[in-house]
Parts: sequence; structure tokens; C-alpha cells
Amino acid sequence: MSTWEELDFFSDKALVNDPYPYYDALRQCPVRREPRYDVIMVSGYDEVSAVLRDERETFSLCNVVSGPFPGLPVAAEGDDISDLIEQYRDTLPLSDYFASFDPPKHTAHRSLLGRLFTPKRLKENEEFLWRLADQQIDRFVNRGSCEFVTDYGFPFTMIAIADLLGVPESDHEKFGREPKFTGLKGSDRNFVGVEDDWFVEYIEDRRREPRDDVLTHLAQAKFPDGSTPTALDVARVATFMFAAGQGTTVDLLSSALLMLAEGPDLQELLRCERDRIPGFFEEMLRFESPVKSNFRLARRSTTVSDVEAPAGSDVLVMVGAANRDPRRFEDPDDFRLDRPNALEHLGFGRGMHACPGAPLARAEARVSLERILDRMADIRLSEAEHGPPDDRRFKWERTFLLRRLKSLHLEFTPID
Repeated sequence: MSTWEELDFFSDKALVNDPYPYYDALRQCPVRREPRYDVIMVSGYDEVSAVLRDERETFSLCNVVSGPFPGLPVAAEGDDISDLIEQYRDTLPLSDYFASFDPPKHTAHRSLLGRLFTPKRLKENEEFLWRLADQQIDRFVNRGSCEFVTDYGFPFTMIAIADLLGVPESDHEKFGREPKFTGLKGSDRNFVGVEDDWFVEYIEDRRREPRDDVLTHLAQAKFPDGSTPTALDVARVATFMFAAGQGTTVDLLSSALLMLAEGPDLQELLRCERDRIPGFFEEMLRFESPVKSNFRLARRSTTVSDVEAPAGSDVLVMVGAANRDPRRFEDPDDFRLDRPNALEHLGFGRGMHACPGAPLARAEARVSLERILDRMADIRLSEAEHGPPDDRRFKWERTFLLRRLKSLHLEFTPID
């Protein structure tokens, strides 16, 4: 392939279909400046980890999904631009949602999720997931084929999160539709196909008339300082759970089913040894990281490894590249079910912005695969849609942020 300098990571189609040779080339120097947009690209495991650990003092997440596109509307000057970031934060995409917040605001808004991720609530949600998995499989199993992303992935993950949030089952249907992505704008109210207003209604209703349900617990939650968040604050935390948890879990499940459809021996091993399913998904998170990359903005002048990063520098954290760093993972391009350090992957991030929905994603993945293996034998790729084994065809979303299959057509033998 072309040298890394000749390729544009942010737009080159070849890097969407297969980014891994490019990652290998980048890691020869795991921190370097990208020549087109002056982005500092961080591709090594240790170097990515160091940036993720330094988010409180040095790096802001105000540009987490956008980087220099468009970037701050004014030039950065001086060695500390913290005030400039706060002045122009609301001009950047995703600025209303807590994934782009910095402490202490991020800490306060993330604390609202504490009402969701309790052992009791996760256990209740998992009991629902078993029923939900069967309901979704029932819709296509008898025909012996499916388009996995839309037939199972999107509706299952959307309704799973709706249940965790306490949305009444009578309203689940409106959350079960495939989201329509309208682009990223700072004030998007529907950037995942879920309206903030839906949750504002729920929260305001529960504040007027409390019930013994999860939505009431969310409505009554307070920030750590004892203040009460607005209904919109709570709604946006809930809405973002759909954005962060739904899409990436679909990506994980789709990559996993692709792996099993191409590996009948692995498929049968997991069918017989179900206790290996959790480890299978940890290695999948390393091998095909759903999140390929995202950005940080240097709020203060610093160095990343030995590369100068003046205040205002866009830093690209390349999770997908770091998860195949041979300095951390032996033979990283091999999928190993018994990899001893698979749990060291960065698929869910690290530090204060680590994915809060990781326990839910792991449960969704494990329950889904258990029921799929119970009810679908000889899972294989549709050659009519994806071509023969020596000439496979797949369509990937053209995004530098996510590793996302557009569709996955499967054939199988239903199990009575």
C-alpha cells in the first residue's frame, strides 16, 4: 500500500476497509504529526494510555468527535487555553452531551448514571435481555437467514438500553427502530434517533408523580454538590447512553458474528464451551475495536512522548491501532481465544472517561451469543451478498471514529 504520508486517514476509503497495515506503519513512530491537518496521531499502546490518564490536567474532550473539523473558531495563543475552550465550547459538535465535558462538570453529570449501573439494576436488566434476545430471533429464525445489523443488532441494543433506563415496555417499540444519523452538530436534539424531549417528558412526569421505577430514581438524582439537575440535563445523559452504548455494541456483535461465520471451528468450540464466550468478546474488543479513534485537545502546552504539543493541538487517540501494538500484545494480528492479557485492551477506554456502559455491553454480547448459538446452527455468510470465501465483499461505514459494518447477511440452520 502507499506510505502513511500519502494516505489521508480521515477520508481515504482504503483505510476504511482495512486500516491495519496503516496502523502498522504509524506505530513505527507511535506519536507523529499528521501532515494535512497538523493532528498529532498517537498509535502506540503506552502512548495512548498516557494521554487517557492525563485528561484531568492536560487534555480536554471538547473536540472528542470532531478534532480540527471544524476546530475552535479562533486561533489558540499562549500555553494555557482553558478559558478559550470554555468560551467557545458550545460551538463544537456534541457540546451538549457529557462525553465532551471536562471535570468538574463531567464528574457531576456522569454521577447521574450511578442510579443505573448498580448490581441489582444490571441483574434485572439481564433477566430482560434473555427474553429480548429470543423475541428478536423469533422474527427471522424460521427463514434461515437475516441481515444481522438491522434484524437483530439495532433493535436489540436500543431496547436493551431503554429497559436499563426504565422506559416502560409499552414504549419500547419507538426505541427499537434503526437510528437515522443526521450528522454531528453542537445542538443536535436527535443525533441518535432518540429525542431528548422523550426523556424530558419522562423525567418531568416522574418528578410530578414519583413511582417505584428506575426513571423516578433518575428524576430524583442530584449532583454531588446536592443541587438538582434540570430535566434536560438528565435527559441528555440518557440520550447519550443510546449514542455511546447502542451503536458500538452493534459493531461488537456484528464483528463477532462475522468472525464466527468465517470460523466454523471457533463457532463450534464456543457452542460446546460456553464459559469461553466472555473471553471471546474481550479478544474481539481488542482485535476489532468498535471505536477506532477519537480526539483530545491540548488545553496546556505539553509533550506526547517526545513530540511537542502546544496548547490548542488536536490529538488523535487511535484505540484501534493501540490494541494491535506488538509491544503489548504478542502476534497482535492473530485472533487468540486464549490470549492471556486480552483484558488489557483499550476498547472501553481508560480513566475518567472510560465507557460507563461497559457492563451492559458485555451482558448484551454474552446473552446474544448464547441465544444465537442455541437457536442457529451452521452460521455462515451469504455468498450472494458477500461473495465466495476467496473474494469476500463487505461495506464499512466511512468514518474514522468507528469500525462499523453497514450490513452482515447471514444464513443458518434453525434449531428446533
